[in-house]
Amino acid sequence: MKITYHGHSVLTVVLEDGSKLLFDPFIQGNPLTDLVVDDVQADYILVTHGHNDHIGDLIKIAKNTQATVVSIVEICQWAENQGVEHTHGMNLGGSFQFPFGKVTFVPALHSSSYTQGRQTIYMGEAAGIILEVAGKIIYHAGDTAEFSDMQLIGENYAIDAAFLPIGDNFTMGPSAAARAAKRLQAKIVVPIHYNTFPIVQQDPQAFVQLIPGVGQVLAVGETLELN
Repeated sequence: MKITYHGHSVLTVVLEDGSKLLFDPFIQGNPLTDLVVDDVQADYILVTHGHNDHIGDLIKIAKNTQATVVSIVEICQWAENQGVEHTHGMNLGGSFQFPFGKVTFVPALHSSSYTQGRQTIYMGEAAGIILEVAGKIIYHAGDTAEFSDMQLIGENYAIDAAFLPIGDNFTMGPSAAARAAKRLQAKIVVPIHYNTFPIVQQDPQAFVQLIPGVGQVLAVGETLELN
């Protein structure tokens, strides 16, 4: 399994069978990403919540690739209303066994809405996503504050790689994310959601020093392999 970081909260996961998963596809307007919307390939698009910097280019990519959108049900309903043909709506605490593996939506402490012109659209609850595939477990926390039930997530899942926001202001900052990492007990912790905009400027190397032995910074375009 190959997990590549593409700036902000964007991840691509390529599985052994060639299946391609795309998380939180914010590409246009993302100054850090190495992706080009029209070149992106995906079989499934997983979205943690409805903010513009996470939904991003969901609609265009889903239409280009005919990928299945997997997200909170309100986001899937919204996507269907935009002409996306394939969706799978879920909700907090729910799991589903897809052909590629199992997906579970877990809580995140955050808001979730989409801004379209002067309109703000309700997008359901914010979530984190647990992916269980090929004997490995990945946790994409989405945007979230630190919360004590992260310890339950860590107790229920032997997480191989956790992707945690560190940008502060809108999400956990580095200190809170380090405490979250200790609750989760993941084997590898990768910082996300930082340096995209001035208000979320952080030093990822300083963050990983707070969690020695597990922290790993991925440069944009860099791949983490889980075997």
